[in-house]
Amino acid sequence: MVSGGSGETGESGADDGVAASSAGGADGDATAGTARDSGALSVMTWNLWWRFGGWRERREAILRTLEAERPDILGLQEVWADNGPGGENLARWLAERLDMHWTWSPAVVQDRWHSRNGGDTTVDVGVAVLSRHPILETAERRLPTLPGHRDDGKTALHALLDVPGGPLPFFTTHLNSGIAESAVRCAQVRELAAFVAEHAHGPYPPVVTGDFNAESDFDEVRLICGYKTAPAVPGLVLLDAWRFADPALPQGTWDIAHEEAVNFGMRPSCIDYILVGLPGPDSRGWIRTARRSGDRRVAGVWPSDHAAVRAELALPDPALKLSGA
Repeated sequence: MVSGGSGETGESGADDGVAASSAGGADGDATAGTARDSGALSVMTWNLWWRFGGWRERREAILRTLEAERPDILGLQEVWADNGPGGENLARWLAERLDMHWTWSPAVVQDRWHSRNGGDTTVDVGVAVLSRHPILETAERRLPTLPGHRDDGKTALHALLDVPGGPLPFFTTHLNSGIAESAVRCAQVRELAAFVAEHAHGPYPPVVTGDFNAESDFDEVRLICGYKTAPAVPGLVLLDAWRFADPALPQGTWDIAHEEAVNFGMRPSCIDYILVGLPGPDSRGWIRTARRSGDRRVAGVWPSDHAAVRAELALPDPALKLSGA
């Protein structure tokens, strides 16, 4: 696991508030950035499609999208890193330009990814957390596989973030992708839930992000959320931010609008999530809104084969009392 602060890694990004956007026009022409809500924390999760496609051009499109969105906290999956001395890490590259703190966790087993990249063993894959707020501590957890299934060396990454109102426990992960691997993903979310429960202490509810490779009615998502079936860890309930999204807006994060999804001949599918524990009595951590992001070309380039998810979480408000809290 590698970490860095915005001061440690340097500051070479655009000034805050002068960001390009991928949200204006069909091809993602630059517009003004997303306005910040001073009463909320903005959280995003995004699978960045590793080193597939035209990754250099995509890297710029990813950066432009994030400059426009200006999230406070970001969970990333399929993050690439050169594994040689002084090698480049996409998480660090983005953090330097966005003036954010960062930490990353490589997959424990890299063989499958190396084979998908023509046998190139010099580039690894992992998950990462970027934050505008200081990272107080980090931890990672190896996720299991099952007999007869491949071991992709999946991990979950935890970062305790020093946000307004106290420490916030944040997590990101990327589960196995095989269509017949629901049982593996169930085993992985049980381990993930135990990991979350170990670190979910303090004034804020835990925030769990990632590519679960499963739709909301799959056993593994119901298990990690813990309110449509018995929770993986007693008492651990996570609310799906998609339940707070405008139902009139698209929610598929694997969408046939992208050529890679068209090749599979599948309808739009929502497999990426922001999951949040039950809020405190002062509304701390309450999911205010959720929507899709990163879902169009930027200067003719798709940033990723996945769309991102963005949610706004409430900061403490003593005047706001939630019913039943």
